[in-house]
Amino acid sequence: MKIIILTQYFPPEVGAAQNRLFETASRLQKDGAEVKILTAMPNYPEMKIKEGYKGKFYMKETLNGLEVHRAWIYVGNNKKILSRLFNYFSFVFTSFFIGWFKLGKADFIFCESPPLFLGMSAVLLKKLKRSKLIFNVADLWPEAAEKLGIIKNKFVLKMSKKLEEYLYASSAAVTCQTKGIVNNIKARFPDKIVHWLPNGVDLSLYKVDEVSEGWREKNGFSKEDFLLIYAGTIGHIYSWDMVLEAAKITQQHPSIKWIFIGDGAAKSKVIERKVSMSLTNVFFFNPVPRSALPEIWKSVNVLFLPLLNIELNKGVVPAKTFEAMAMKVPILLGAEGEAKKLFIDEGNAGIFFIPEKLDDFVEEVMYLFNNREECKRLGENGLKYVKENFDRSLVTDKLFALLSSLV
Repeated sequence: MKIIILTQYFPPEVGAAQNRLFETASRLQKDGAEVKILTAMPNYPEMKIKEGYKGKFYMKETLNGLEVHRAWIYVGNNKKILSRLFNYFSFVFTSFFIGWFKLGKADFIFCESPPLFLGMSAVLLKKLKRSKLIFNVADLWPEAAEKLGIIKNKFVLKMSKKLEEYLYASSAAVTCQTKGIVNNIKARFPDKIVHWLPNGVDLSLYKVDEVSEGWREKNGFSKEDFLLIYAGTIGHIYSWDMVLEAAKITQQHPSIKWIFIGDGAAKSKVIERKVSMSLTNVFFFNPVPRSALPEIWKSVNVLFLPLLNIELNKGVVPAKTFEAMAMKVPILLGAEGEAKKLFIDEGNAGIFFIPEKLDDFVEEVMYLFNNREECKRLGENGLKYVKENFDRSLVTDKLFALLSSLV
């Protein structure tokens, strides 16, 4: 079985999608597939081409036994829609030509979305190489962009929706990161094979009993400090203003510290607000490589996920949750829908608070702060739940079985 994974994002970039695709590709290859990666020159999240890749239109390298082909991409610091479109479409064109001339035939083109537009390259390569398209949907675009106000141009939205429908129709199967996305696509395309491909965790990397808590001391936090962490993309789907208000209220407890690790479109505004509020208990750290994450998780007390109270978020399942559970970190979740059902109702791995309700959020923070044994119990539940349901090897085995049935 020959597979080309087409994605704009891939290590050495850091992020949930990058880690998921890297682990999925590695495991598919171990299962006997021949996997090649077609991706862009690494630039995310700094939006600068990383050292060793600058000035190149094409390069080939090997990462962990995976053959990786990289194509040039336009990278600009302007966050306006036109700059983003140049970024997306530049890789659509270069990935098509590199895929055409540098990669051989394949049984499957596995295309990661978003960005949705990359599907255009995937369809052309599918036809040239007589492959079958597996379209992997991590977020529903353009629906998410429209509801969050990221894309407001009606013509762009209309054309994006037509493209979305065309890509689903052109696929042998659609894989989705959440059950909410599965149900959405099944309702619109009842005859399409739609497969739940959830995020998971590589339990061989996250061995909670073998990892030290060194990150806490290295960064000036004491053993007595109660560390609440958010790790991942600091984007627009979260209620950051509420978190900063909670941080202001909890300043009367000096040992409570709020930690952000990551980058994203909303980060600069959150930092500005933190400074304007004179908050001394809020700390920001840049994204870190995957290998550094276990020590960070082992060093913190709680993962907080304060999603906005919007319909779109009912289908969101944050990827960092699986890593936290593997490291026995309890979850403080402000989200209705799928995430609550999985992690709170079924997994009993954390505590729910009403989304965007400050008083409820602070009350649950203080409950966990004053009940460390409860934190421990929830953490143990989380590890058990993720082992039984979201071990990456189990998730990838099911994907391999799906592909085998389509060959």
